[in-house]
Amino acid sequence: MDLKPDTQTPLSQVLAGKARGSSTLTVPPDITVATGVEVLNRNQVGSVLVMDGARLVGIFTERDILRRVVGERRDPATTKVSDVMTRDLVLMRPTSSVVDAMRVISEKRIRHVPVVEGNIVLGVVSQGDLNHWLVRNREGQIQDLVDYVTGRYPA
Repeated sequence: MDLKPDTQTPLSQVLAGKARGSSTLTVPPDITVATGVEVLNRNQVGSVLVMDGARLVGIFTERDILRRVVGERRDPATTKVSDVMTRDLVLMRPTSSVVDAMRVISEKRIRHVPVVEGNIVLGVVSQGDLNHWLVRNREGQIQDLVDYVTGRYPA
């Protein structure tokens, strides 16, 4: 019975386990905040990566909208995403573990972390993705233990 700590799972595996067909959402830096909000709402997500061509230049989040648009009374119809996005990104490598990402998310008080290898964006892991990963894997471990105790675990 393999009870390897799921907190040591690499983020590449978490990304691979995310909902099939889900892709990393991106927007260009020159769109308006109103258009960026439409993308967030339509896809029911809390952030999108901001890409200038193939280059990651920022992340646009619900928190950016509250603090830098609403809080500063900017007009979403004329303000560009590039004017309010978060530029100082926290990035993780695909070999980083779930516990590493959880630590960074907690310490930096952020909810979304781009996973990159070199200059290539592989995806984004969110606080919710990590929680879902841990719960799903713990449920499997619990069922394995129940099966083992009740004699139903494969020999």
